[in-house]
Amino acid sequence: MTTPDAAQPVNIATVAKAALKRDPWDLPDVSGLVVGVLGGTGDQGRGLAYRFAKAGQKVIIGSRAAERAQTAAGELGLGIEGAANADCARRSDVVIVAVPWEGHAQTLESLRAELAGKLVIDCVNPLGFDKKGAFALKPAEGSAAEQAAALLPESRVTAAFHHLSAMLLQDPETAEINTDVMVLGEARADTDVVQALAARIPGMRGVFAGRLRNAHQVESLVANLVSVNRRYKAHAGLRVTDV
Repeated sequence: MTTPDAAQPVNIATVAKAALKRDPWDLPDVSGLVVGVLGGTGDQGRGLAYRFAKAGQKVIIGSRAAERAQTAAGELGLGIEGAANADCARRSDVVIVAVPWEGHAQTLESLRAELAGKLVIDCVNPLGFDKKGAFALKPAEGSAAEQAAALLPESRVTAAFHHLSAMLLQDPETAEINTDVMVLGEARADTDVVQALAARIPGMRGVFAGRLRNAHQVESLVANLVSVNRRYKAHAGLRVTDV
């Protein structure tokens, strides 16, 4: 027999329905989070580091060589620090993976311990190039993000920031990055954080786009944007309508 004070079992369906009723634009305050960028010496990594630091976020960029990261950090300014990848991962609350696809698996395998318990944002696009232009590659796991999730079982892996122009991100004359960021992940609390981080950059908005199993088509769309940019000499991004 139970008493009025006895603990009642949690009704998962009720919790899920309550979550769905939440305002999807009610996002957490992420201003105090330290953002690490693995591959922060590459164009995409440098651009993201610059934009987040300019928005007031504490940023650490990582590289295989600490000296290279420190040099890049000094060039970017804005209080950005440089460190070896492992140190960057340890000291950051949120870690963006912006390494070349060719080194994606090896880099993450080597940092499994440092990334345990961290929110990881994978923005890597597996692409190939030939005389016909860019084309999407499909990893055995399904996508770069799913590969990251398989390699980092103790991390909370999300996917975002795929469709951004590295040139615009790094351009100090570009005040706003007018684009939407497709955010994918398994837990709403994690995708909310990523959406909130995207919103820290003027002009940018994070939009939830499904679970990690949908990451392949998001990563692949970059091949289409490369074709758009080459034809029209542009720096195309995405906007989601009616949201």
